[in-house]
Amino acid sequence: MSQGIVYVTRRERFNAAHKLWNPGWDDTKNLAVFGKCANPNWHGHNYELFVTVKGIPDPDTGYCIDLKVLSEIIEEKVISQMDHKNLNLDVPFMTGKLTSCENVAIAIWDQLAEGLKGQSCQLHAVKVYETENSIVEYFGGH
Repeated sequence: MSQGIVYVTRRERFNAAHKLWNPGWDDTKNLAVFGKCANPNWHGHNYELFVTVKGIPDPDTGYCIDLKVLSEIIEEKVISQMDHKNLNLDVPFMTGKLTSCENVAIAIWDQLAEGLKGQSCQLHAVKVYETENSIVEYFGGH
């Protein structure tokens, strides 16, 4: 029986507030570029996070990674730090970054890549749903 690479995805959720604001711009430009996302009183999202890892299933377990282990890594590295937080103010790994969904996805990738060291699989993709119509997918390589 041939055994190729398997892609395994885990979905998690978190709720967070943020504001899109470039400190190098004046109020007029920030409001023109970011609109209601530049609300001085912040705004929030019910984010959905999909983490996909890839690997060859272990012959003894059939797992690429135990999904319980993957969930624990995501919880420790991402959810516990972002859930019910202000991304601009409360999340150390977002410090100094614009909190666009693109930058959130990249920062989550970095957190998870570190957390997956030593596992028998590797990170393939991070997909962040900011809204049901706004989705960012990141595959690393920056």
